[in-house]
Amino acid sequence: MPRITDIMVFQQKEIDTLVIRKRTRVQDLPQLIGECYGKIAAYLGENHQLMSDIPFVAYHNMDMQDLDVEIGFPVAKPLPDNGDIKTAVIPPGLVVWCMYQGPYSELKTTYDEMASWIQNNGYNALGTAYECYFNGPEYPEHLLLTKIMFPVEKLSSKK
Repeated sequence: MPRITDIMVFQQKEIDTLVIRKRTRVQDLPQLIGECYGKIAAYLGENHQLMSDIPFVAYHNMDMQDLDVEIGFPVAKPLPDNGDIKTAVIPPGLVVWCMYQGPYSELKTTYDEMASWIQNNGYNALGTAYECYFNGPEYPEHLLLTKIMFPVEKLSSKK
């Protein structure tokens, strides 16, 4: 099983980010991610800033032929928008998360496990999924380490 932690819920604080929002096909995503990370890293360097946590991709839908994604870095303080680089936030709230190790092509199983956990534990997913990447394509696929997060709300226990 590629999931290497339990599925857990925590209270996420608001996180300032710099992102580039694009639409793409899943097969074009790796190249797009690399290009966007490069642009944002250069902008941070020009402003003598560093990212404050690991890079991420926010998935606003799961249409593999028309993905709506925000590709970005958490930052310690917001910077002015610069072309397609925008200031954004990861919103505060409840988040269900787990750690995954392995190829990106096999993430679906973990997503399915998380969806079942959310439903079985009285939560409702709020839409956007986040993948936070501890390493990247320079590592062997079996060593890729990804944190997956879903913002959620607790469902009322009243019937």
